[in-house]
Order: sequence, then structure tokens, then C-alpha cells
Amino acid sequence: MDRAQAERRIAELTAAIRHHEYLYYVKNEPEISDAEFDQLMLELKRLEQQFPELLRPDSPTQRVGGAAASDFAKVPHQPPMYSLDNAFGEDDLRDFDRRVREGLGGEPVEYVCELKIDGLSISLRYEDGLFVQGATRGDGETGEDVTENLRTIGSIPLRLEPDGGPVPPRLIVRGEVYMAKRVLEELNRALADAGKPLLQNPRNAAAGGLRQKDPRKTRERRLDAFLYQVVGAEELGLAGHWSCLERLAAWRFKVNPHRRLCRSIDEVLEWVESWRERRFELPYEIDGLVIKVNALAQQRRLGFTSKFPRWAIAYKFPAEERETTVEGISLEVGRTGVVTPSADLAPVRIAGTTVKRATLHNEDYIREKDIRVGDTVIVRKAGEIIPEVVRVVLEKRPPGAVPWQFPATCPACGAELVRAEGEAATRCPNSLCPAQQYRAILHFASRDAMNVEGLGEALVQTLLDEGLIADAADLYRLHERREELIALERMGAKSVDNLLAAIDATRRNPLHRLIFALGIRHVGERAARLLADHFGSMEAIEQASLDELMAIPGLGPKIAESVRAYFASPRSHALLAKLRAAGVNMVGERKAGPAEGPLSGMTVVVTGTLTRWGRKEIEELIQQLGGKASGSVSRKTSFVLAGEAAGSKLTKAQELGIPVLSEEEFYARYVQP
Repeated sequence: MDRAQAERRIAELTAAIRHHEYLYYVKNEPEISDAEFDQLMLELKRLEQQFPELLRPDSPTQRVGGAAASDFAKVPHQPPMYSLDNAFGEDDLRDFDRRVREGLGGEPVEYVCELKIDGLSISLRYEDGLFVQGATRGDGETGEDVTENLRTIGSIPLRLEPDGGPVPPRLIVRGEVYMAKRVLEELNRALADAGKPLLQNPRNAAAGGLRQKDPRKTRERRLDAFLYQVVGAEELGLAGHWSCLERLAAWRFKVNPHRRLCRSIDEVLEWVESWRERRFELPYEIDGLVIKVNALAQQRRLGFTSKFPRWAIAYKFPAEERETTVEGISLEVGRTGVVTPSADLAPVRIAGTTVKRATLHNEDYIREKDIRVGDTVIVRKAGEIIPEVVRVVLEKRPPGAVPWQFPATCPACGAELVRAEGEAATRCPNSLCPAQQYRAILHFASRDAMNVEGLGEALVQTLLDEGLIADAADLYRLHERREELIALERMGAKSVDNLLAAIDATRRNPLHRLIFALGIRHVGERAARLLADHFGSMEAIEQASLDELMAIPGLGPKIAESVRAYFASPRSHALLAKLRAAGVNMVGERKAGPAEGPLSGMTVVVTGTLTRWGRKEIEELIQQLGGKASGSVSRKTSFVLAGEAAGSKLTKAQELGIPVLSEEEFYARYVQP
């Protein structure tokens, strides 16, 4: 085949593959089998390898073509990607309608109603019809460049087809990346089989997938995307949001089919009510509904507040409550000995999932709500995630139901349970309790601790049951028992070697990870870093007095006493001796003090949910800028960084007159300069 023939065939294959991608990913109406599609793609790859000068950046073979990212570049959003104000009932929606009509002088208004996809907001930029850049929402002003990862999503076109209408030289569209429920279930089954931590929910799974450093990892998440906004639509001759959605669909973007054009707020309310139950039947999660003024000229006139558009609102469904019965109360022993009760429930469907258990927190919680076995109770999902018992239906209490008594002995080892004065928790004091050992090893191997990949709950239990380990330090001797590991059910030579390699790699972890992995009561990741940075070695921490520990800024007396008690224990000495013998790193880089920077000498408290950073990321950033991140507000606090849903810390700061900065103010004042 000569070059001219190859060029023609590449054009034919590219057009065919784009057509079938659109049918498969967007229309969900495939015309050919996966095997036939793979053959087309394979032929295209071979021709591009044979004639590399004919490879185009929008070729279907380039959906996973970029190199792994070392970091994500910042992308400014213009105009900003605003969040939406919330409505929680009919009154809120009618009030929104009143404000809109008053703002428009009483003229007629149409609304577009859409589903609010529970995913991660994105912005896509096209130049001459070619996809050139994609970014996350970030804080609305600035996002992260995730172009190569977005290329892996089949429903995002790499080139726009002009048959959907003229394609402008520059086009920015926005939407939502999400993960389907079925995909999450399939991925979690595979993770469970491999003994790896499960993905918690579709939104977190999508967000984590889109921020993978390697696009190949993103592709494994099998993400999808709905698009819903054309930036600068009026300049393209589009007069309404409904027309924008139709144009997006014509350009072969995936647009959610569940939308409605309403001519009154009564029609909006009717549509909202229709989704109260239907939302659980969707193949993906939604976290509400979105109502927008249709006419773009009216949107422009209504404008924005400092945080939200005045022409749109998000409707949030009330937490769904269901009635069921308590069939029993069971106990679970945690790694620190805390015994937590749970209600075993008659299965009930809530917010799209079957609930069989709800946490009861502690003895006081059960007593206050007077929860008894056999009771009919109202259950809901807190935040539509965690099942909780709201109240008992007393009129349905069966005869003979008696108050539940917390047992006197540990359900795992039989030791006498204790409850310290002033504490709500009941504990098993036996450090040899098998349930505590199981949880302690799981914590040791968890992602934020030593991060032993492939060591999940089922495998830890098997290793304990088979006598292959008794504590976390025994993990480092498993290479001596390789043949016994291979003989275990659902294991094999390759799986065992991968596990042993993952364990071996953790010997070189930084000191703060090991400190956190030990599971010392009250010592979280932040306290573990403070200890590692201050003392520089495990030996120095072991020898530190209570006064030395309490002198560390940000540690506090409760943590200091807990650390001292842990290292005074003979059992802890024995565990650390085994870890030393195994060659686990016990030394860190001792830091004389905080870094120099704009926050030098300042103490910052973070409260609420931030959009730009996770909690660990913002605390590390504060340290990099020279400051100290504290967990509590006091008169020594320099300022409070408050995100969404800030709680008691914000209230206390206001009472003390401590300055409060928004995320945007913090970024502009200390990060951006």
C-alpha cells in the first residue's frame, strides 16, 4: 500500500470509528460487535505505525496517547464556573421564581429542568473543531488541566462534526464526568477479589479517576460525561439554554435526555415531583435537579451574586426515610478496643440501595432513643450515604420488648469491658483481643498508613486464621512462608509475589507513615507528622518524656499522654523491636521549624469542605507556606480558613473575633502571589 492509499484508508477508518464510538458511547445503540470495532482500531493503528507522518492528534487511537502527568497545570476559567444555590422544598422553588420574575420586571419566563449529575464538573476547549484542552472546575476560578485523561472518555468527541451546525473557531463547553453504578459495582468486585480497598461511591471514584497521573489508569475507570453548557452561546446565535442543549447534541456531545422545558413554576414543581422516586432507577447517581431560566438574554440581565447565578438553582431531595424493624443488635470491636453497636435490620430499600444495618454509635445513643430488639424504627441515610436510626415507632413496639443492655464482656475475646468516666465509648482493654489485632493490621496496611497494596480484609483474616501472622510486624516475614501463601485459596504464585513485593516496598516509607500505622490512640496523620518532624526518629519518640511531648506546638495533652502510654507498653516495645529487625525505616528528617513563607509564625484552622484542596493537601500547603495547621480555634489562631458547611469552629472564631477567610481570599492572598 502506498502513501496515497494509506491516507484514504486512514480517513475511511477514522470516520467509521468515530461513527461507531458515537453510536456506542452516546446513543447506546451499537451496530457492530466489540470484536469488529477492535479490528477497525487495530487496522488504523497498524497504518499509523507504518505511516507515522499521517498520525493526527484527533485520531481515535490517541484516546490514550499522552504521557503520565507529573503534576496538573492550572487552567483559568473565563467566565468562572459558578456553583448553584440550593432549594429544599416547594417554598424555596416558588421563592426562586418570585425573585426571577421580579428581577425581570414581571415578564414571562421559561425554565429548563435538568438532572444534577453526581460527578465532577469539567470544561472542554475546542480549536477549529479539535479538542485541545480539558480542565476540572477547581475553585470555579481556576481548575486543573486533565486533557489527556479526558481523551480516554469515549463520549467526549476529539473532533466536532460540522453536520451538527457550523463549528466556531474556538468553542468552550462544560459538563459533568461521572461513573455509572454498574461500572462501580464491577470495579469493586475486581478490587475485592484482589484484596484492595473499595471505591466508596461513584462521585469519588470519578473524581479520583480523572485526577490519575497516568491516563491508562483513568481509562480503567470507564468514565462517562454529559455536557450541558455552551460558553458564549449568544455570540454563536443561540438564544436559549434549550437551544444550546440541542446544538450540543447535534455536535455529537452526550446530552442527558431527561430534561424538560417548562413555562411556569407549577410545571417545574410537577417535574420535580416526578423524579422523587424515579431517580433511583437511573443507571447513574444524581444529587438533585437543576432549574435554569431558558432565555440567555434574561440570564444576562439577572446576573450573579458573589457566589451563585441568579437565574439557576439546584433542588435537593429531602433525605428518604423508610420504616423497618430491628432484628438484633450486634457489636464490632475496633483496633483501639472501642466496641460499637449496630442495628441488624429487616432489609429495606433506601435511596436506591438495600440497607440491612445501621450504626448505633454507643450505649448512650441506644438509651436516649430507647431502641430495642423487635422495635419498628424509621431509618434514613445521613447525607444519603450512612444509614442511621432516626426514631422508634413506639406505637408499634411489640409486647415484651425489653431495654437493651450493653454486654459486660468483649464479644471477640471475653475480656471484661470498661467505660472510662466522661467517655461515651465502651472498650475492650485486652490488647491481645483477636478483633483488635485484625483491625490493627488492616489499619497498618491501609492507604494513608503503610499502604500495602493487595492486602485487604479477607486476606488479613485468612492470614490470621492460618497462623501465618499474629501482628503487623509478621507481614515482613511472610517471604519465609511463600509456599504456604501460594497454597491459600484464591492465591497463586503471581499474586503472592506481588503481595510480598508490596510489603517489601513499605520498609522504606517515611517515618510519619509508620507512626500513623501503629494506630496510637488519638494520633492521626497530622500528629504523626508533628512527632516525626520534631523528634526525627522512632527511638527519640520512645524516650521522650510527657513534658517533651506536651511542648510540641499543636500536639495537645491528650495526644501526648496517649503517645507516652503507648511507648510505655511492653507489647509496643516488642512490636517495634520486630519492625526494626525487619528493616522498617525508623528515621526521618528532623525539621528545626516551619518553612519560611507568607504564613510564617501564623496558626491556621481549616473548617468545612474546600473545593480546591483536600484536608491533607491544605494542611501540607499551610506548612509549605511557613504556617502551622491547627485542629482547634483559640485566641492564638491567626485566622480560620472556612469552606462550605463550616461548623462549630467557624462559630467559635466569630465569637472570639478571629479573622475568617474564604477559600478564594486565602488563595489570592497567600498562594497566588
